Amino acid sequence: MKFPTAITGALLIACSGAAQAEIVASSEDGFVTRDTAVVDATPMEVWLALISPGKWWNDAHTWSGDAANMSLKPQAGGCFCERIPEDLDADRVTLEGSVEHMRVIQAFPERALRMRGGLGPLQSEPVGGVLTIVISDAGEGTQIVWEYVVGGYMRYDVDVIAPAVDGVMTQQLDGLASLLGRLDTPAPLPEVAVPEVEEAPVEEADPEAVEEKPRSSVDEAFSDLSDN
Repeated sequence: MKFPTAITGALLIACSGAAQAEIVASSEDGFVTRDTAVVDATPMEVWLALISPGKWWNDAHTWSGDAANMSLKPQAGGCFCERIPEDLDADRVTLEGSVEHMRVIQAFPERALRMRGGLGPLQSEPVGGVLTIVISDAGEGTQIVWEYVVGGYMRYDVDVIAPAVDGVMTQQLDGLASLLGRLDTPAPLPEVAVPEVEEAPVEEADPEAVEEKPRSSVDEAFSDLSDN
């Protein structure tokens, strides 16, 4: 069976001994991070662990504070999602929420997983991100290549956000590798500091200078509901 060209290329990169925890490309328009690990597990074991992020994802990089709320559906269109539990409060009614971290665009069991989405602080930006995870035989063990390509407009300085994102990617891959039994020497785990977005100040409108718009039928419908 032949793999698609994109996967074959990634496998060649994996076999060439790609550097760990490295920003391999960077420009004003985006960046690419790549990390690798060799684990004492079969490709099947790697795949089954990979699609169970609650077992290895770092709690510090979740919205709920608990990786046990993470889930991944390994098929095209599947969601890499997180459940936000109810905030139990006897004095008020609370609801459960959710977060879509990424969307699966390719699932090749025991070979490759590719997902699209902006992770962490990139979720608030119109920037695009594609995470490709390639699994391959490494002789003694299995090698995992973890590549995240980010491009597009964002309110972060690339020189600042790229190392932060690479640090998060290193932490996540190390969590997966540690779960499976890491055979190679991991890159030092960095202390990840997420930079803040510098937002333009919002000018308050002069109420006397604002002309009242004519009300639409939709506005009137909502007004009628609020009056009841």
